Amino acid sequence: MAFGWTIVEAIPKRQGEATASPSLKPDTRYMMRVKPPLSCEIEGRVAFYEVDPLQIVWHGNYFNYFELARQTLLARRDVDLYEYGKHTQFSFPIIRTATTHYSPLRYGDIFICLATLAEARTKIVVDFEVSVKNQSRICAKGRTEQVAVKMPEMELQIFIPEEIRNALLP
Repeated sequence: MAFGWTIVEAIPKRQGEATASPSLKPDTRYMMRVKPPLSCEIEGRVAFYEVDPLQIVWHGNYFNYFELARQTLLARRDVDLYEYGKHTQFSFPIIRTATTHYSPLRYGDIFICLATLAEARTKIVVDFEVSVKNQSRICAKGRTEQVAVKMPEMELQIFIPEEIRNALLP
């Protein structure tokens, strides 16, 4: 599983279900059901124009991979933030990015970029992991955070609009 958050919800036990003695087992009044996070993978091949003189991918190009994976992730739930913004006067700027590089991608490498939704209530947070296909080598991990801004006032919203939130959250 990619790094990120797992959404967990508590489910009360049904009446009449057997419970263990508290001295033998932990409190089992609640069972936990883990919902799988929304995620997707894209595959790409490193092109000549993406590498620097050392023949490794220039660090700024990882954000291009992240963006393609993020768009694919949102499209899986029929979410297009650009189109939504045109009709509702919302904009969704990226306010924070982070990337950690572990091992370089090189010219011709076939890579996988995994995008996993980490949050979509107060901001849209997506975690990324880039690795070489068919290898266990992780090249980079990253994260982007987006907020909702009401236009033209440029008023920061405290929550992601309900239509987007409902489409993204399980």
